[in-house]
Amino acid sequence: MPAVLIIEDEQRIRETLAHRLAERGYDVDSAGSGLAGLESVVAQPPDVVVLDLGLPDVEGREVLKMIRAVSVVPIIVATARDYESEIVRVLDAGADDYVIKPFSADQLEARIRAVLRRVGSEEPGRTIEIGELSIDPQARDASLSGRDLELTRKEFDLLLYLAERAGTVVGKRELLAEVWRQPYGGADKTVDVHLSWLRRKLGESAAEPVFLRTVRGVGVKLTVPES
Repeated sequence: MPAVLIIEDEQRIRETLAHRLAERGYDVDSAGSGLAGLESVVAQPPDVVVLDLGLPDVEGREVLKMIRAVSVVPIIVATARDYESEIVRVLDAGADDYVIKPFSADQLEARIRAVLRRVGSEEPGRTIEIGELSIDPQARDASLSGRDLELTRKEFDLLLYLAERAGTVVGKRELLAEVWRQPYGGADKTVDVHLSWLRRKLGESAAEPVFLRTVRGVGVKLTVPES
């Protein structure tokens, strides 16, 4: 029975969602403020968090960052802010998905199932080795020749997604959809910037690639370095 924590200040919405999800077999807890939600995450870690952005005590994006500092629990942001820049910001801040208000309990449950599938697909104990690059999905660690790469959350997610498809060209739209949970087609710059940061930490550049090779007009692929 997956445990869901709803952090939402509007009592009617909070109680309705909790009731609908409980009917579907979820173990639901809720909080009416950001700090109360953070305390709940620490005291009794849920399987997934549904986080409203318009909270009365702390802005939702700050709550997201605070949760990310102590937990890797999947977070679905619930927001009435449907403009692209805000969605990109919350995804970059560590959200796994988002849902635009108003939404139905069916839509929210579908999002919950999706993030739980992604978490459950990670095989315990599995480490990906590509040349001198080592990636541990469970510990969320990545190292090169034994040196910790010190990746941000999104840098790690991007590297892991490419590593799981090593040798396969992955398009930027696919990366936006699967790593950033961003359905829009015009924000390729987000991918380019993160690829640039990732290359720097891998000791390479677009002009002199080692692991990350760009296929012009198609996408990028992670490969074993040429000897």
